[in-house]
Amino acid sequence: MQRGLFHSRRVSSAHFETPGRGGAWVFALLAALLALASCRSASDYRREADETADAYLSAYQLEAVGRAEKIEIETPEDTLRRRLMIDQGLLAKDPASFGIRDIPTNLYWRVGDRMLPGGEDPSLSVWKGGTNALEIGLVDAVRIAAFNSREYKARKESLFRAALGMDLEDDTFRSIFSGRLGSSVGVNYDKSESRSVADHSVSHNETASFGVSRKFRNGARVTGSIMANLAGMLTGDTRTAWGSSADLSISIPLLRGAGDLVNTESLTQAQRSFIYEVRSFEQYKRSFICQVESSYLALVLAKRRQQNQDEAFRRVIRSTRRSYRMAEASRMSQSQFEQAHQSELSSKASWIASCQNYESTKDSFKLALGLPPDARIEPREDDLVELERYVGRFAKLEAGEYDMGKDDEEGRIVLEDPDSVDDGDLKVRTDRAIDIAFSNRLDFASCRDRVEDAQRRLLVAEDSLRAEVTLGASAGNFADLASTGTGRSGESHGRVHPREWSANPVLTIDLPIERRSERNAYRSALIAVESAVRDYQQEEDSLKNTIRADMRTMSQTKDNLQIQYMAMNLAERRVRNQEILLQAGRADMTVMLEAQDSLVQAKNSLYSAMINYKNQELALQRDLGLLDVSVNGTWKEADLVALGVLPDPGRGKGKQ
Repeated sequence: MQRGLFHSRRVSSAHFETPGRGGAWVFALLAALLALASCRSASDYRREADETADAYLSAYQLEAVGRAEKIEIETPEDTLRRRLMIDQGLLAKDPASFGIRDIPTNLYWRVGDRMLPGGEDPSLSVWKGGTNALEIGLVDAVRIAAFNSREYKARKESLFRAALGMDLEDDTFRSIFSGRLGSSVGVNYDKSESRSVADHSVSHNETASFGVSRKFRNGARVTGSIMANLAGMLTGDTRTAWGSSADLSISIPLLRGAGDLVNTESLTQAQRSFIYEVRSFEQYKRSFICQVESSYLALVLAKRRQQNQDEAFRRVIRSTRRSYRMAEASRMSQSQFEQAHQSELSSKASWIASCQNYESTKDSFKLALGLPPDARIEPREDDLVELERYVGRFAKLEAGEYDMGKDDEEGRIVLEDPDSVDDGDLKVRTDRAIDIAFSNRLDFASCRDRVEDAQRRLLVAEDSLRAEVTLGASAGNFADLASTGTGRSGESHGRVHPREWSANPVLTIDLPIERRSERNAYRSALIAVESAVRDYQQEEDSLKNTIRADMRTMSQTKDNLQIQYMAMNLAERRVRNQEILLQAGRADMTVMLEAQDSLVQAKNSLYSAMINYKNQELALQRDLGLLDVSVNGTWKEADLVALGVLPDPGRGKGKQ
């Protein structure tokens, strides 16, 4: 006798017993279920993932900061970077430089299957098209950076991934369902010596299983499953031995591992960690606004310095020409003219350096925004004019008559000490600022919460030292799932077996005899609490130090602004006086050139002081946690004067 599966003899001489019409229904059902399971596309799954992440982000943003914002990570159909590269004809090596949607289809990438239809980059509203330079202001710069900065996009993506990770953690206490369908077909070949025709028989077996498991917050775990032979259930063939089995098990910890605190620790920590991520992103947005604003104002300062140097260079050229004519008329010595000529050459070198510095600063600024460095952009002048008007309210002073000051009884000059954060009105305002920071800094709140995290983990470590007592039980209903099939003789190969019921209670006891690793983990958890308290102390002291430094710097920059206003006023007065003397032929060329250089330096120093003040004020708002920033790059500053952090800008004006 020879037996084999799927023998290679000619089937025309063989006789088959097929499963019949009922078996066809089984295969049709299996095919339908398989098609249903595979009908969801990758795009459907990514939409589901997006909706899940958005739900988590909204919920935790509301808890952490009191408002929800949609975190967009999908690249729009058109971006400002792409539009500038196309309209301004910028160089590009690969289509990827224009954006992910411009990457051509290849063996690994199809845009239509991977990317959802996207809208336009909101920062495109600042671009009017054409080949001219893009003119932007501070508000435009921050908005552009919010949608084009690679660093900012990476932080948003990191937060989005954290939301997806939170979804996995939440599965711990959900009911987890599983299902499986199986089908097998066998062909048996039988040829005995007494038979001239080979005997073939076909057997098939279709099974379905379904299970569910769930862990509860108190530590109990329930698992159940059921399995059935579909062939007999669907065909109704009495010759078919079809059966089913089911089992159910439960375990309940009574000591070690019992209770919500212990079993939900992993989920609780995941939730806390995600809250920390949301808070960290909020503080990052504030820092990001400060970085972009600082970069923009540095560009404006570089442009104004270039303009100041341009103006100074022209002034020196005019003075040199006047000196040349006076020397030709013997009204000025040749050496004085040569000194003026030498100053012109030096001024030209400074002018060239200022032009190159402006171009270099502009390239760095474009990179910070996520734009190509060869894109043509220009900053608006309105922002600097507005800044001059803003700081002029409290810092602009005119140089009055010289104040001789006072001497002490021994004839020593008496110096007036600057404001101190440890004394007087500045101390009152500094203490107020520290109190505001304690209440509003989100990262500081996270540091406080980490102390509680360490305390909670300590309780979990204590629980592991206890004896383990687990009550369990299992119950089952079993039947033999014999394979179905009919041979040539028509006899059934299936056998129905009686059902067997069983129930098994279990009590597991693990006495705390060997707890070395648990003991060490408990001691480490105690140390972790100490460490968390020290980290909190460090964070609190660091925050105090930061606010004190901010308040000290704010006071210093304000004093420096007032000094620079008076210095420029004096420099302008010196230049006017020397020009009058030069026209009268009585000017000293050395004094004239020094006065012109002093005016350029005074202007540059004044604008630097203005920008430093604005940067420091915004940094103070950031460090206080008061800067209200949206994910799309809009922000709102708090009134620090009304909060008692800064003095009334009307005080201290006048002449000195």
